[in-house]
Amino acid sequence: MFDSLTAGFKSAISKIRFSDDDKALKNAIEELKKSLLKADVHYKVAKDLLHNIEIETKQAGIGKDNFLKVLEKNLYEILTAPGNQGFVFSPNSPTVVLMAGLQGSGKTTTTAKLGFYLKQRNKKVLLVACDLQRAAAVEQLKQLGASIEVDVYAEEGNNDAIRVAKNALEKAKKELYDVLIVDSAGRLAIDAALMEELKNVKNAITPFETFYVADSMSGQDAVKTASSFNEQIGISGVIFSKFDGDSKGGVALGVAKIVGVPLRFIGIGEKPADLEVFIPNRVTSRLMGLGDVESLAEKMSTVIDEKKAKDLTSKIKKGQFNFNDFLNQVEEMKKLGSIKNLIGMMPGLSGMASQIKDIDLDNSSEIKRVRAIVSSMTKKERENPDLLNNSRKRRIAHGAGIDQIEVNRFIKQFDQSAKIAKKFSSKSGMRDLMSLMSQQQKGGFAK
Repeated sequence: MFDSLTAGFKSAISKIRFSDDDKALKNAIEELKKSLLKADVHYKVAKDLLHNIEIETKQAGIGKDNFLKVLEKNLYEILTAPGNQGFVFSPNSPTVVLMAGLQGSGKTTTTAKLGFYLKQRNKKVLLVACDLQRAAAVEQLKQLGASIEVDVYAEEGNNDAIRVAKNALEKAKKELYDVLIVDSAGRLAIDAALMEELKNVKNAITPFETFYVADSMSGQDAVKTASSFNEQIGISGVIFSKFDGDSKGGVALGVAKIVGVPLRFIGIGEKPADLEVFIPNRVTSRLMGLGDVESLAEKMSTVIDEKKAKDLTSKIKKGQFNFNDFLNQVEEMKKLGSIKNLIGMMPGLSGMASQIKDIDLDNSSEIKRVRAIVSSMTKKERENPDLLNNSRKRRIAHGAGIDQIEVNRFIKQFDQSAKIAKKFSSKSGMRDLMSLMSQQQKGGFAK
């Protein structure tokens, strides 16, 4: 997501080799300037950032460590706009959220993703189809709602968005929904009719939050349109869609600094789970190439039961990891969203994320082949890999419709993975991750 910025920061830092070297600092600042502008950071934001970094680094003493600390501090300050972080619930249910944005920004898809995010946290959610301007928008939300098993409220033949929103709110109150998310109309450009409708819908339901969905691929236009929406209807946060397609990442700095409202979520893929909370200190860590263990633990805690995870770790340590466990882990990983993005959260591995192609655990030919192999095993064979002799392997290969060489290759890879997992399970890293997951589950996900 932030590949260009992160690479630019590393390049700038490398320019500083000695302490008290003004020339080296100027070279670093110049390199940083090029990187910021290349990454689509708003020129005003870039100018202020460079000015602050140069002054503060000189005050602290020129050197790599001080330059790094000053850069990290200033990035965090830019990304920390006043207001709520993540998803915050209103004092009284339901928490009403109005989604706003231009047509084509990914607003309807983001509405469904936010619904799925809350469903994973055991909240009862109602999505409302109030985008009555775009053809098929209502049907799109219905299909998305069905795919994630979240309720959708729509009224056939009713073109009054205000009435639909009011009726949905009544239903949400009566049926004790925790959250009501209203997908409003969008247009190709900002116009008086769009803003008037949004104002009327907002006045009718008095939302606790109004989120503006910005297309991160739109670059500097995202700053202009977010500012306009904020001035005309008032927004409490910004959600970036299609952020996985913008490796520059600079638009986030521009919106946070100039619009002055907090960035709340970022969409990093096409699947329902590909929506992340925007927490400034965590994003700053990723910008600096340091990964984001807390977000990784939070994401894992929503789909992985802590007791089951401990049981699995115990099995791995005892060398009892089997093919059933393997398939279960594949299914769990599917719920986590983008594999590429998960790697980007891991300290020490974040730099690899930009170099790999993402893996689709639903459609990968390799995963399909693995499923076919395991499905062709008997119950005892899945539970005890040591049973697999040549005759059993031939039968499995025939059942999976593949050559025995591929079965042998898979079993070899499985054995290697089990050995690596056994070594890893004994390290403090796994214990720390389990501890973080436990804290996330006990502490909730309000922020």
